[in-house]
Amino acid sequence: MPQVSTPLTRLLQINTPIIAPPMALAHGGVLAANAYLGGGFGFIAAGYRSKEWLQSELDNARGLLSPSRSLPVGVGYFGWELDKQGKEGEKMIEVALENDIRAVWLSFGDNLEKYVKFVREHPRGKDTAVFVLISTVDEGRAVVQDWKVKPDVLVCQGNESGGHGRSASPPLSTLLPTILALLQSSQSKMIPVAAGGLAHSSHIASALTAGASGVVMGTRFLLTPESFYPPHFQERLLKAKAEDTVRTEAFDRARGTTEWPVGVDGRGLINETVRDFDKGISEDELVEKYKQAAEKKDPSRLVVWSGTGIGMIGEGGLRPTKDLIRELNDGCVRYLRDAAKLLED
Repeated sequence: MPQVSTPLTRLLQINTPIIAPPMALAHGGVLAANAYLGGGFGFIAAGYRSKEWLQSELDNARGLLSPSRSLPVGVGYFGWELDKQGKEGEKMIEVALENDIRAVWLSFGDNLEKYVKFVREHPRGKDTAVFVLISTVDEGRAVVQDWKVKPDVLVCQGNESGGHGRSASPPLSTLLPTILALLQSSQSKMIPVAAGGLAHSSHIASALTAGASGVVMGTRFLLTPESFYPPHFQERLLKAKAEDTVRTEAFDRARGTTEWPVGVDGRGLINETVRDFDKGISEDELVEKYKQAAEKKDPSRLVVWSGTGIGMIGEGGLRPTKDLIRELNDGCVRYLRDAAKLLED
């Protein structure tokens, strides 16, 4: 496999700058391990999970990788959930650090710098790379200019992203170059990574040539056999188009998961829950209908998270994580080589 070398690949000791992020309730140890085996990097999603579950998934990854040194996977956490759990939240981070993981991912919280510092000061966190997700220019500026303890990687997530994000987030094409300019003007050593609506090898090449050091592809990895996403959800994704997605509060209202920070909503496939929410039905009725759909496993109401790049996934179908990363990398290399032909000597 042709190797694409960037500051991110050198930091994580991987062959291609493709990241399978921590998608809550969808990405575990087997997916993360296979991402690494494919040449990229994967995160286990600790959100909504217990310490025991996390340890089990780390054991699954270790069983597949048998690392001689650090375990080459990451673990992702919601900042608001860590805040809510207090000391138990710190213990959740310690589970990962005590397993010598290679990276921690922090997102969606008002105290994320606190957890960056926690990792940095932990006896087992010295060599752990820290990723922080930002969705607006103001969030990025705060990290770059105000935080005393900096992460290693700044994940710039545009409005196109599937799952949770800031409703005020600009498109990735606006957010990324603005953050790159901030990093350059401050002479920051943080590594910028692009996220949001990226699903095709052409997207990877585009982000890299724009200045990103790597890409995050969340929705694309939901369509792998290693994902926990159920088959009926995967079927809906395979048939979906970009215009079938919407950013909305409907799903969190219907599920009762309303503890997210102010301004955070989620992008998923449009369904009856969204239509009822837009009609203005009562929240109690919305919750009850969702509960009934969950009992029946009815995807016409249940949330299926999806970014805007979904329309470019269907032809690829369900692909094993290892194969998918290699194919995406090879396609990216072809686009980069074609782009180089545009230059005259």
